[in-house]
Amino acid sequence: MNISIANVTGVPDYRDSFTKAVIKNVIVVVLSISINYINAGLIHTFCGNQIFNTNPRYILFVHLVINDMIQVTLTVALFIISYILYKIHVFVCCILILIALFTTENTPLNLACMAVECYIAICIPLRHAQICTIKRTRLLISLIWITSLVSVLPDLFITLATEPLDYFNTQVFCLRETAFRSPRIIERRNITYIVYLVLVWCIIFFIYFRILFTARTASRYAKKARNTVLLHGLQLLLCMATYAEHLVKQAVLQWLPKYYSDSLFVCYIIFQILPRSISSIIYGIRDKTFRKHLKRYLLCKVSPQ
Repeated sequence: MNISIANVTGVPDYRDSFTKAVIKNVIVVVLSISINYINAGLIHTFCGNQIFNTNPRYILFVHLVINDMIQVTLTVALFIISYILYKIHVFVCCILILIALFTTENTPLNLACMAVECYIAICIPLRHAQICTIKRTRLLISLIWITSLVSVLPDLFITLATEPLDYFNTQVFCLRETAFRSPRIIERRNITYIVYLVLVWCIIFFIYFRILFTARTASRYAKKARNTVLLHGLQLLLCMATYAEHLVKQAVLQWLPKYYSDSLFVCYIIFQILPRSISSIIYGIRDKTFRKHLKRYLLCKVSPQ
């Protein structure tokens, strides 16, 4: 997946003024601290209450939250680095970009798994406890990471095979496009995008309409599950909109070159920051049990054990 981690292109002409750079960095840092604080509260709530850490649904959810925290922290760090250092060594950039890519590709897979769990709970309730065990959930999380590794690591292998070793000691403006610049990587990336898009969206649509059909005659819980899957779809839409981000960049550069830097900043907020805040809304606010315990944490009170 494409990672938009800065508001410039690497071309000096697009560097911001000092005042604008400070404003953008303050906005990004404040948003990231707010999101990570709430997410830390969710993790604290999960770890401190057995009702959560023995439930496969919440295990998948907290994995998504941890994944989001890593993603936000890395992208914000790269955003700030782009202003302070501007360029860093390629080998450092590759490490940071790879970790960011792992967490980015984990997100749609995790959302798809959460939707499947929701489907089993609503449409196959008698087999839910048998199918969705803690052991299988942990294996599923391992499979998510393995899938992301298999998808992302070829970028590194292709770069090692096509670039001289001296290349990794050079300095670049840290983006995926500048660190992994082989045309083969771009072709492979496009294929990966299509596979992810088709597979995950098919799962989301299938599950949503099956739950929608069940919710017509079922309990209020089924209707809430339908709405949760719909929110998963919204988050997935925002995350997977990054697939078309390079097209947006090219269009903005061609039509609005004066506002290119500002447009990339807006894309960064929409595609990288906003999707990471939806997880806390889905469970931190909508889920009554989580909301009750989370309030105690955010208000600096001791949660009951």
